Amino acid sequence: MRSQLAVINALKQEFEGAKDLIVHSFEYYEQQICLIYLQDLCDADKIKTDIIQPLMLCDKESKFLLHILSLSNCESIQNKRYLGEYIISGNVLIFISNGIYSFNAIRAMNTQSEEASVETSVQGPQKAFSHDLSTNIAIIRKRYPSNKLSIEYQTVGTITKTNIAILYDSNYADKKVIDELKSRLKRVKVDVIQAAGQLERKLSDKKIHLFPTMMITERPDRTVLNLAQGKVIIVMDGTPFTLITPTVFFDFIASMDDLYHSFWIKKLLQSIRYIALIITLVLPAFYIAITSYNPEILRSQLTLTIAGSRAGVPYPSFFEVLFMMLAVEMLVEASIRLPRVIGPTATTVGGLILGQAAQQAQLVSSIMIIITAFVAISNFTVPISAMSFSIRCIRYPLIILATLFGLVGLVGGMLVLICYFANKRSFGTPFLAIEWGSSDKIETITENPKGGQS
Repeated sequence: MRSQLAVINALKQEFEGAKDLIVHSFEYYEQQICLIYLQDLCDADKIKTDIIQPLMLCDKESKFLLHILSLSNCESIQNKRYLGEYIISGNVLIFISNGIYSFNAIRAMNTQSEEASVETSVQGPQKAFSHDLSTNIAIIRKRYPSNKLSIEYQTVGTITKTNIAILYDSNYADKKVIDELKSRLKRVKVDVIQAAGQLERKLSDKKIHLFPTMMITERPDRTVLNLAQGKVIIVMDGTPFTLITPTVFFDFIASMDDLYHSFWIKKLLQSIRYIALIITLVLPAFYIAITSYNPEILRSQLTLTIAGSRAGVPYPSFFEVLFMMLAVEMLVEASIRLPRVIGPTATTVGGLILGQAAQQAQLVSSIMIIITAFVAISNFTVPISAMSFSIRCIRYPLIILATLFGLVGLVGGMLVLICYFANKRSFGTPFLAIEWGSSDKIETITENPKGGQS
């Protein structure tokens, strides 16, 4: 008992600044019993139901020990060096009969799944993941009831010790990808990790990268689809987003609605998405190139219309484009930061007033207002926000190249971008691999997994 008192005193000293540490000592079975836990982290009802009440009902100590050991979330602790970590993880330490037992009584928080707000769907499921790791795994298991679904648990963050789960289908997943992911997770040395995007940045093979190599999604249906395609999923506690790897460029342009529409509607929507991608990426730089360097590539009527529209603008097209692009970026950023009640109204009114006033003051041409609207709308057609942000960033180097070298600079910049994509890898998978991005691949996999029957 003296050794247990020494351990209890050491824990009190370790958590000296934690005012929510509960050290509940009482005498029962003719001996001293002690419960130690963090009040704000543990569920008081669970402690009362699973520990206190059975303790009072059991007439013998052996019966009570048999009861707590029969609980799935209770274990006997042999190594006393990590008792503090048990308490921080939401466990109740039970000191009884010269033994120490750990009972997981962590309070469930944010277990309800939320409405999908980032990746909305017209005909698909409307529910997203929750902030609770166990709830998210239960959602995936319900949608993917396969006995080949493997789940491995780890922690990341030296201080936060955030729980994560690695999910993959052992029939379809590439073992090299799994090994590479585990190797990178071991190399993650950071104090605090609280979001999927933060973990994605740490898992990247390069410290500075523009385009994402892992997909972040809030949709369970997209997660399950990628599981069936042989990809590896990372589910993190405390965030309603999952990480998917390996991913390629075409995955970021695919929408889950593509699976829920007929063939021709799906092809039309995909074509619109790729056209919009080219518009938002190329159109501002193309406008600079044709107004400043290469007006001869357009028909004479259109060239004269553009020249007439810019007749009163006192500075080159580069400043005109840069001014409007930065204005749009500020409006988008403001719409994210403002409260949801006033955000859309404020940015819409601000955009209309700004565009009309700038055109009337002849700071920008009327054609530039049209181009700005096209570029902004086109950028929002990209389904995955991470890729949308990357496209917004790569637009400005193309604008600079078009300003310096005209149409030649724009074409050269696009060639460099394509070469960059061709050389890029996501956990060994080429970033421009087409087969990974096919939403129809799941049907082929289900019919013939690895050459056999599912």
